[in-house]
Parts: sequence; structure tokens; C-alpha cells
Amino acid sequence: MEKVLHRSAGIVLLLTIIFIILYNQTNQGLFMTLAITFGTTAYHFMMRLSVGWLFENTMHNHADYTRKWYQMRPWERKFYAFCKVKKWKNKMPTYHPERFSPDRYTWEEIAQTMCQSELGHETIAVLSFLPIVSAKWFGALPVFVITSICAAVFDLLFVMMQRYNRDRVVRMMKKKEKR
Repeated sequence: MEKVLHRSAGIVLLLTIIFIILYNQTNQGLFMTLAITFGTTAYHFMMRLSVGWLFENTMHNHADYTRKWYQMRPWERKFYAFCKVKKWKNKMPTYHPERFSPDRYTWEEIAQTMCQSELGHETIAVLSFLPIVSAKWFGALPVFVITSICAAVFDLLFVMMQRYNRDRVVRMMKKKEKR
């Protein structure tokens, strides 16, 4: 997954540059549209990779999963059941699946990694709205709003998945402690 994301980011960035050059040489609107499309896509890829890198290099997968922010709210279990998180969570891509492996890490370390991942995806969801500012120069506000909402919702799915799984992991750890 890591290689796919890095390559995809590089490809859309290259396409952005190509279409900017083509637009500057021809002044054809299609090339501007494609430059904006690929530029926005490149932003989303590069922003996600940057946020992940930032959290990785500042937190080092050492979040305190007992902090209030990470605790399940009273309404969440019902909400996650309504959203059927249990059915789709294993179909979601994972950037570093080995970091969630109980064969390599303790459940406590996995819970900490889940917290870091949750924070990263929450940050990405917020930053997904930044391209809306571009509408000031390029117009097409509805397009920027819709793509930003879709990108944020996508990352919120990962937040839901982390919160759902972490709650289960922490409950399992507490059961083992009681034995």
C-alpha cells in the first residue's frame, strides 16, 4: 500500500505539472481543468502522506489510549452498529498492516498505534477542506466543496474503524488483566 500511495502521488503531481505547462502554452480551458483536477488530487495524496509522516515522526506510535479523547462515547457503539463497521472494516486498506499485528506487537502497542492513526485521519479530514480556498481563484466552488466533503468522509471511515477496533482491543486487554 505504501508504494502504491507514493507512486500515485508522484504520478498525479507530474500530471499536474504537465497540464499546467500545456495550459500556459495553449491557453486551452481543458488543460486548466485537468491541471486543477490533478492538482487537487495531488494535494490530497501529498497532504495525507505528510500528515502521516508528521505523526509518525512526532508520536512514534506512543499515544496514551487511556486519555479521554480516545474513549468511546456512549452513543458510538450504536452508531457503529448502525453503520455496520464490523462488516466493512477488514476491507479497508491499511498503510502499515504489520503495525496492527499481534504477532509483532503487544495489544497495548497496537492500541497506541490505533490512537496515532485516528489522530492522523482526523487531521486529514480537517485538512481536506483546505482546497475550498482555491475556488477564490478558479471558481467552481461546488466542485471543491463536494470533493472536500467526500475526502473528509473517506478519512472519517478510518477514524470509525480505529475507534471501533481499539475499543474491542482495550476491552480484551482489561479481561486479560482480570485473570
